[in-house]
Amino acid sequence: MRIHTGFEIVYDCPAPVPMLLTLSVHTSRRDDLETPDWLRTDPPLDVRQYLDGYGNICSRVMAPAGRLTLSADFIIRDSGLIDEYVPDAVQHPVHELPDEVLLYLLGSRYCETDRLSEIAWSLFGAGPPGWPLVQAITDYVHNHIKFNYADARPDKTAYDAWREGTGVCRDYAHLAVAFCRCMNIPARYCTGYMGDIGVPVVGVMDFSAWFEVYLGGRWHTFDARSNMPRMARVLIARGRDAVDVAIANTFGTARLVKFEVTSVEAAYAIEPA
Repeated sequence: MRIHTGFEIVYDCPAPVPMLLTLSVHTSRRDDLETPDWLRTDPPLDVRQYLDGYGNICSRVMAPAGRLTLSADFIIRDSGLIDEYVPDAVQHPVHELPDEVLLYLLGSRYCETDRLSEIAWSLFGAGPPGWPLVQAITDYVHNHIKFNYADARPDKTAYDAWREGTGVCRDYAHLAVAFCRCMNIPARYCTGYMGDIGVPVVGVMDFSAWFEVYLGGRWHTFDARSNMPRMARVLIARGRDAVDVAIANTFGTARLVKFEVTSVEAAYAIEPA
């Protein structure tokens, strides 16, 4: 399958402001790009990129005073397969986990394992480990949180989402990640494109959040918002939580005035006879 993907994000800046952007397709999907996912700026700016410690491509720009438009428009190939289902994937004892995975057992800015540990063990401690445990967590979070854009806010944590019972996809992911870590399952936060491909269209397109867990010696995708295997995920970034994968960090005042995301199935080009 081919996916037509991109975005247009517009800011008004009262004064020049440095920006750190995480908007490029993740390094693990670069070979699938059919056309470049160049970050375009209007007015034209120098864009300097680097790889962070999670393998995410980060872009640095100095936004001038006035209006700045950031955009991308590209085609990426995808297998068209839904998320893998591996019900016999086992949970590793903590002392057997690889060193590089241990980070994803620790609490983080939006995933407060210290505040949620007792709750997690009371909810899930009696169940089987491994894949069934992650699915039980995913089921609980999916049913516990009611999706509502009006209840989104930048300082909302996993504990807040559990207590309030409302939120958006990042809140579902944060709470599921925190519960998994509390139960000694490494979990990391992911963000990217996931359009309504293969499912009914449910609303305005946005970037999506899901999570990955380490079971059976590798990482597996789960999604507490959808709570069903989905296709056409295009990873942008992964990290401990939303702090590590924010689409934009602005080091000064920048007012968001437009935000549009595209992720739809693209037709194959018709070869001339």
